[in-house]
Amino acid sequence: MVRNEENLTRMFQALSDPYRLGMVGQLARGPASVKELAAANGVAMPSAVKHLKILEEAGLVKSHKAGRVRTFKTRPQALRTIDSWLAEHKRSLNKAFDSLERLMTEEPEKR
Repeated sequence: MVRNEENLTRMFQALSDPYRLGMVGQLARGPASVKELAAANGVAMPSAVKHLKILEEAGLVKSHKAGRVRTFKTRPQALRTIDSWLAEHKRSLNKAFDSLERLMTEEPEKR
């Protein structure tokens, strides 16, 4: 479980930057080159490369180089990992809220 938590921590840290979050959002619509990602997110090419390296190290995206063009795409498994984590925590929170609702709606003499 520690390994999974470390992976999630890296993923959330990578997504905490608005530029990287924007890049992942763009890549969710389809693959894109570094140049396309830089232009769409208003960053210089060297900055885009650094952001993409962080996303790749976090396991959120993967790249493929054809000639001089490096193309990135999302890693669906990484996004499923985040989705599973969120679903698990949502279930826990819902249970807690259900318990709170039961306590708040029961009659005072039953407490």
